[in-house]
Amino acid sequence: ASALLAAASSASAAGGIVAGDWTLDVGGIVNAYYTSTKFSGNAAGATGPLGQAAGSTASTANITTGLLPNYLAVSGKTRQNDLDVAFTISINPGASTTGGGDQTDQQENRQAFLTFGDASWGSIKLGKDLGVYASDAILNDMTLLGVGSGAGSLAGNTTTLGRIGTGFMYADWKAQAVYTTPNFNGLSATFGVTQAWNAAALINLLAGGTSATSATSTERGGNEPAFEGKVSYDFAADAVKGKVWASGISQKVQGLTNATAAVTTISGTTATITAAVANSVADTEKTATAWDIGTNLNAAGFGLTAYYGEGEGIGQTIQFADGFDRAGNKRDSKQYYVQGTYALPGVGTKVGVSYGESKLEGTAADTNFGNIKDQMWVGGVYHPITKHLNLVAEYAVSERKVSDGSAAGDTSESATAKTVSLGAILFF
Repeated sequence: ASALLAAASSASAAGGIVAGDWTLDVGGIVNAYYTSTKFSGNAAGATGPLGQAAGSTASTANITTGLLPNYLAVSGKTRQNDLDVAFTISINPGASTTGGGDQTDQQENRQAFLTFGDASWGSIKLGKDLGVYASDAILNDMTLLGVGSGAGSLAGNTTTLGRIGTGFMYADWKAQAVYTTPNFNGLSATFGVTQAWNAAALINLLAGGTSATSATSTERGGNEPAFEGKVSYDFAADAVKGKVWASGISQKVQGLTNATAAVTTISGTTATITAAVANSVADTEKTATAWDIGTNLNAAGFGLTAYYGEGEGIGQTIQFADGFDRAGNKRDSKQYYVQGTYALPGVGTKVGVSYGESKLEGTAADTNFGNIKDQMWVGGVYHPITKHLNLVAEYAVSERKVSDGSAAGDTSESATAKTVSLGAILFF
């Protein structure tokens, strides 16, 4: 999956159709999975931290797309005036719908960009593509071939979550203008600007209610873009191949406001509405930042991935979601995951296990919660029955813990989702 996305991003797939000066390629992914999710914890049966709807049963089964949506990409490349010129455009439909007659919302358009450059000085990309910060974290996640978390709460969506929010932040698909250096014996760098995003409150923090503790940027970060960059080094030594990378992001956020809304707090195992919050955040400017570092090593069929990242004002799952409290203070976040895989000799079957956590820390202004921690174990088997078709079996256990941060004694709510996924993914 990583190779296919990389090929699509560089419009460099092998072969193709010659059309005048251009070589055109068509490629993509089709996948679908049967998933069964069982919820438990003191949030079960309510609008819980893992998205379980009020009044729902403690289990659900769905047929859905995995972490990758279905994917159809058209790309082209040519050499003109001593420049390599290329483009990629993709459409990304889901494989699930939960409403009769509703076929309109399961669609994404993730890529529409052009590139130009030369091996002697690098390349420039303009348009919409995978973001720079945290991109290697998701491209090395083994659940990219499967489902991971979110199958029970995101039924009908174009994708599930994989390990997003339980080990790394979502790189997402962004309008961007970036420059990538030439490859210096495995060493390369990418840096540039991406579209500014607003700091919105998107996470349902507590069981039984919707959070209104986060300040919201109404000016989409003002008119200033985000700055993102990445440095990576690919190497091979005898039987060991690997990659080391580090990336970062910085964006100024302006226009932070907090509209009047209810605040939820924990009383035993039930979230109750206790107060209303008036506008209290000044129209001030803050800077949200994040960085990460990771490595992927492969030898004799074994693979190891280790990743760690930290942020201020960036949130923990979707970039800039709940990164600020209601007073406009930045919340700190941390995330990491460790993954091990092994490809069985002779058959190509890959087995893997991974664990990761994402943590969002509360502030003094967060009177209704202290910290949020999302964690997940995943075990998976990925078997190629042809060179293009893989059968997938996964078992994922994800858990969200939310503490109220009270001085009188911290009371926490938690919920667990256990998901079995069986399906297939086809690359072409």
